[in-house]
Amino acid sequence: MSPARSSRKRYQEFVEDYKHGRLDAADEDGRAPPSQAPKQARRAFLREYLHWLRPHRLAVGAVFLVALAVAGLQMIEPLFMRFIVDHVILNRNLDVGARLTRLNMTGIVFLGVIILSHVGGGYKDYRQRILNVRVMLSLRRSLYERLLHLPLPRLWDMKTGGILSRLTGDVETTTGLLQLAIVSPAISVIRLIIAIGILLALNWQLAVTALAIIPGVMVLSLIFTRRIRPIYRSVRKDVEIVDGRVGETFSGIRVVRAFRQEIQELISFMLGRHAVLRKELFAHRRELLLWTSWGLLEAGISVVIVWFGGYLNIVGRASVGDIMAFQWYMFLLLNPVWNIVNSFSEMQRSLAAMERVFEVLGMEQDKPDRADARDAPAEVRELKFEDVAFEYRPGQPVVRAFDVIVPGGSVVALVGRSGAGKTTVTDLVARFHDPTHGRILLNGVDIRDFRLRSYRDLLAIVQQDVFLFDGSVRDNIAYGRHDATDREIEDAARRANAHEFIVRLQQGFETTIGERGVKLSGGQQQRLAIARAILASPQILILDEATSNLDTESEQLIQAAMADLLADRTTFVIAHRLSTIRRADLILLMEEGRVIERGAHEDLMRARGTYYEMVKRQMESHARDGDEVFR
Repeated sequence: MSPARSSRKRYQEFVEDYKHGRLDAADEDGRAPPSQAPKQARRAFLREYLHWLRPHRLAVGAVFLVALAVAGLQMIEPLFMRFIVDHVILNRNLDVGARLTRLNMTGIVFLGVIILSHVGGGYKDYRQRILNVRVMLSLRRSLYERLLHLPLPRLWDMKTGGILSRLTGDVETTTGLLQLAIVSPAISVIRLIIAIGILLALNWQLAVTALAIIPGVMVLSLIFTRRIRPIYRSVRKDVEIVDGRVGETFSGIRVVRAFRQEIQELISFMLGRHAVLRKELFAHRRELLLWTSWGLLEAGISVVIVWFGGYLNIVGRASVGDIMAFQWYMFLLLNPVWNIVNSFSEMQRSLAAMERVFEVLGMEQDKPDRADARDAPAEVRELKFEDVAFEYRPGQPVVRAFDVIVPGGSVVALVGRSGAGKTTVTDLVARFHDPTHGRILLNGVDIRDFRLRSYRDLLAIVQQDVFLFDGSVRDNIAYGRHDATDREIEDAARRANAHEFIVRLQQGFETTIGERGVKLSGGQQQRLAIARAILASPQILILDEATSNLDTESEQLIQAAMADLLADRTTFVIAHRLSTIRRADLILLMEEGRVIERGAHEDLMRARGTYYEMVKRQMESHARDGDEVFR
């Protein structure tokens, strides 16, 4: 492993990239990142987001109307203060009683307007929160569904950290666009127009003086905040990498501890997080400069209003109420201006997240059903491979010229060295991949002509690397059949030789087995996987080293149960233990993706070819270990 760069070094490289505009350069695959896509693509993402809001358009409209009403109430509040100052407090034409009566009546109405605006604002925030949650849930569901159906290479490229960051933080940030890109800017513009109109009506000279500086500052702020967007995109990418590494660390915690890499993993985590922190502070310093500038602007405009307003009052062209109302209106004016600028700044994060979310939603799903696709048959009479070839990378085939006819209900054993293409063949049967050349026929029909879901209903797979979920024993056995009865689940466990150890667990079938079944031994995990396959009652069964983690005694018991499991099922078996495959109807010996020998065990032994030599070597090995090869 190469030495890890310090967070300072990473930060310095980041700053240089930022200064020279390289943060948005092409990614490692040579593609421009989605955020650097043409403006047309960005507009397409925004249109897609609006599409997600369409079912909620009535709720959006209601939120907008409430926000508009609240803004209108806030706009008239300074007029009450102006009226009280000029026409009540400073009005010497009324006696004390009349002034008190007018003050009380005006104050009661004023208080009612303030209460109503705040209650309306709270209601608007609550309704908007509900709307955001609904959009977020809908978006997250669609994203999760798309991720579940993406091609495997796409998922491998994104890694666990990238998938989780899109499902959590990116979706949540994207839904903020409702407030940042629609409600807040629209209401702010309306408030801005109303405030400017009232200011000009009250005193155009004071209004022009106070407003002169705002357009230039606003334009500069928008340009400034635009530069913050690449920083947050870089932060999101770093967080994705760090989180992905954390997931890998704890998935492989046994390896980490076995090789004493706890300190190295901690250092790697802290370096990554420290680099993220430096970048966030880098962005915060730029935002802080903007916020400070706006604070100075507010204070400066207040001084100008009092200063110039005082002059106008002295020369008789402005009242005290005008000056106080101007102060309040400038606050109401700067607030929407700041909201517009701040919304643009916050939108940079939301847009970066939105592009990542809708980039995934725009990906084609894995093996979409053809327009004329039909349901797969309930019975498998024959599986036929016609000149099948497959390659993960162009020009590097891992399966080639694969021609095999498998009668329904027969057992096919795939043997050969690691890398010979055995697992790839079973992946093609399961349609995890489609052939690069040739085709696979089920009952004479190309399996690509069947609806994928209905075809996969025919399958069950037991792999060497067993994957169990963090749940109960019962839930894991019934994973493929949630409607299974307790009796069926227990029967499947017995047939897989798992019932005996399950009932000895603390809570029996309700025992929680931990993530990936870490609370069970390897053999116990594999027996649960076999029970899961037995319960699914598939037409096509794939066993990929399914008994490799079992001791000899357990394997013998399971072999007997397998006779019942394999009956009338088309089965593909990958095994290095020849005792697992010797009873297969057809044995295919593979080398470099090709079938070099085929036939039943006895026929291949009589041929004395490569298969015979392989069996002979294993017999000698087992003889030295005091074990038997065949049972």
